[in-house]
Amino acid sequence: MAGDLVEQPSPVKPSTLAENVVKRRRKGKRESGAPGMLMYQTGGQSEIDFTLAGLEMLARVFDPPMSPRSPAREQSLLTSDPDLELLLNKISTVNHLLSSLEKKVLKSLKERASRHNLALPSLVAAPRRAAKPLAVQSFEVKVGKSQRAVLTVDVELGTVTITKKGSTSPEETIPQDRILQLIKYLSVQSKVRLVYDRELQKSLSRDFVFPSARKREAFCQLLQLMKIQHSNLDEPDLISVYVGTWNMGSTPPPRSLASWLTSRGLGHTQDETTACIPHDIYVVGTQENSLGDREWVEFLRTSLKTLMGIDYRVVALQCLWSIKMVVLVKPEHERRISHVHSSSVKTGIANTLGNKGAVGVSFLFNGTSFGFVNCHLASGSEKTQRRNQSYSDILRSLALGDKRLSAFDLTLRFTHLFWFGDLNYRLDMDVQDVLAHITKREFGTLLAVDQLNLEREKNKVFLRFSEGDISFPPTYRYERGSRDSYMWQKFKPTGVRINVPSWCDRILWKSHPETHVVCKSYGCTDDIVTSDHSPVFATFEVGVTSQFVPKKAPGSVPEALACIEWESIEVIIKPSSRSKCYIEFHSYCLEEAQWSGENTSQSCDSPGFLKLGWAAKNLPVLSPILPDLEYLGDQHLLLSVKGVESCESYGECCIAMRPMISSTAQQFETFLFHRGEETGSMRGWMKIQVPKGRRSTRERLYEWISFEEEDAEPVADTPVCPKPPPQCLRSRPHSLPEPAASYTNPAYFIFEGVPNTWVPAPSAGEAHEKQAESPEQGQQHWSPLRTRVPSPSEEEQWGGRSHCMPRGPSPGHPLSPPSLGQQKRPKSAVLARDTAGLGDCSLTALHMATCLSQLDQLSPEGRGDSQRTLLHQTHSTVELPPRPCRELPRPTQDAHQRGHPGEWSCDRGEQSRGVSKCLGHLGLQQEAKGLQERGWDHL
Repeated sequence: MAGDLVEQPSPVKPSTLAENVVKRRRKGKRESGAPGMLMYQTGGQSEIDFTLAGLEMLARVFDPPMSPRSPAREQSLLTSDPDLELLLNKISTVNHLLSSLEKKVLKSLKERASRHNLALPSLVAAPRRAAKPLAVQSFEVKVGKSQRAVLTVDVELGTVTITKKGSTSPEETIPQDRILQLIKYLSVQSKVRLVYDRELQKSLSRDFVFPSARKREAFCQLLQLMKIQHSNLDEPDLISVYVGTWNMGSTPPPRSLASWLTSRGLGHTQDETTACIPHDIYVVGTQENSLGDREWVEFLRTSLKTLMGIDYRVVALQCLWSIKMVVLVKPEHERRISHVHSSSVKTGIANTLGNKGAVGVSFLFNGTSFGFVNCHLASGSEKTQRRNQSYSDILRSLALGDKRLSAFDLTLRFTHLFWFGDLNYRLDMDVQDVLAHITKREFGTLLAVDQLNLEREKNKVFLRFSEGDISFPPTYRYERGSRDSYMWQKFKPTGVRINVPSWCDRILWKSHPETHVVCKSYGCTDDIVTSDHSPVFATFEVGVTSQFVPKKAPGSVPEALACIEWESIEVIIKPSSRSKCYIEFHSYCLEEAQWSGENTSQSCDSPGFLKLGWAAKNLPVLSPILPDLEYLGDQHLLLSVKGVESCESYGECCIAMRPMISSTAQQFETFLFHRGEETGSMRGWMKIQVPKGRRSTRERLYEWISFEEEDAEPVADTPVCPKPPPQCLRSRPHSLPEPAASYTNPAYFIFEGVPNTWVPAPSAGEAHEKQAESPEQGQQHWSPLRTRVPSPSEEEQWGGRSHCMPRGPSPGHPLSPPSLGQQKRPKSAVLARDTAGLGDCSLTALHMATCLSQLDQLSPEGRGDSQRTLLHQTHSTVELPPRPCRELPRPTQDAHQRGHPGEWSCDRGEQSRGVSKCLGHLGLQQEAKGLQERGWDHL
């Protein structure tokens, strides 16, 4: 039998047979019918019969005689071509026999091996493929004034080796568990201080200067990854998130997506030494994706497995026609993901077509909530308002997150919300000018006329969202197959349509206050050319909280619980009625929602706006589930102001509990949002008391890296571990001034700074002069609380971190903000844009009216003092109002001389000029004298 089998010719592959049959059939159709049929019978069937006979003979070796006919062969011939049907059935039988023989041969070999105690290495299941080990990375650095050294980072081994340049033996090897702190210098963009333990000396610090800030950032990232891999903590407190968006242009993707998935290309990209570090979460959003859902998911998983050596798990796939979003996580994080929700919204024609719209996915990663929205908005330079409306519709209709928070604005339901996609906002500039600026890489000029930036300045879309610095060229509309030129002309039956090159593809995010999120890269690819859009990527370093487990079992030891107490709350809103209101409190640290009583005070100082107040007796004392400081420091409170009669929400806000933990009341101040719009403001006093036995905390990994000025004192025996300064959200981008008629509804822009005073915007000439005075500083960005934020150039130098930059280590709690009383409230972008043109100044009037309405509150001793104080406030910084039941101290002469903030001194002429200027913007110059003599009642 064995000899007979050996003499049999090698079988022909079934796929090859099928291809031959199809070719012969096509050839037979081109010729006359009879010769073609004869070819089937003499060619195809003879090869099949020969192969089939050999397979049936081999099958008898492992099984008793069996009928060679499969169910397919036993079926009746229903077609008009019986010979072709018989041939196809024979091919099906060959496939059936091959698959069954494979199983029988494997089973027989296993039985023989077990009978003779043989080992079959080839049959043992292959171990699960682990992540690709990271190669050892070396960095050439300068130590001291002239000495050179090489820092070698071995992530797998967990060591950092210092070797003098030219030496063959290492000077020192530092294990990861002895590294206490990494301190980045603010004044030297490439300098870092390494603080570590020694056996003989308690601690030691050494400064290293890298060739560039990019190399320093790569070194810090490798050390963070080393800490994570060798950490003894059960749950991570720092993860990396990748977000990608790409309009695929209804064409299949290229064979490789390596540059997109590893954040390589143009813009702010990572150093090559860290580009292949796998991220914990991959979120990939596409538009105009013609691939099937499963096909696209498997393509992404295969691509990541090839690049990273990790078999990523699918958390969610949400699709709306050709709009798709895939969320993938590392296998070890699969058990940490819970409460997965997905939703979609159509915004096409009449909101019924899914060619435009959004898909969303939300989930919890341990104790941190994430939301992701991928959208495709209306195209065309003239459809800005349509895109704004679609954004609002998506906000209102996406059903994501905790159902108990469905009444809250979508942007407040998650710790971190990422919004990306083909937003389709264009550049308001002539196409030839745009091309000229792109050639010169003058992106700042183009960003000033970017429709998305302009609409954000008007507070119409993406309120309080952040975006990384754009340092890459517009991603649309390229010529397919190349990235050398833009195809800005589109020929249609109705004529030629101009598509100005624009940043249509964007990635933005919004996070709760006092949370850690840093954009590490933001750019686009330059080698994926199948679509007229370039893929865009962004990566983030995100702090997460664990499912907290108290060290003491609840109820094991009787002790005092933590409590949240309110002294007072003041709200300014624009309600639809004059009914009483109450406040609703939500938080994950509460067993259930809580409610306040009705407001105890109500006034209408400005037409259409209500000022509401709650005293302590009408505010609930909240009791968190757990009293531990480490747990409460990561929690947030969501507040909603609702009408008593209608239960309609007039605005919602989020308050971080971390800076409120104190034995004395702390002041908070925030904005109110509802359905994507800013609807008011809230401020007040509160305190969170924690029992003494529950005040222990641990240092987070993202607190392990801090910032310090160059002139700071070197670390002594015991290292001082400065905490990172508070994170500042990037301000809305500055744009060119527009005519006053460009903004429509003043209600869109109310309360950005109320009850702060109006501050006149500098003219374009003044702004240019200020810029010229300090060219080395560049453009300064300011956070919502007017804290300085690094300019785009600075963020690039410092590795893209969006931290503030104080003079030295931030004292106090690691993420607590500086005193609110020393910060300026935000000035509406609309003020800066519209007062220059002296157009509609409704918002200016609102600010002025609100300030002047507080005359009696700020200075009850005399009207004259009140007028002098507030009139000077109209062009100076204003302090937050005093705590309730406290008198405002009268400014002393010494205080005037010292010029302390919040204490005012001005002469009569300065008052007159300030009043005249304010009234001039309102068209009430003739009332200036009456206002000074008789006060606000005169107007």
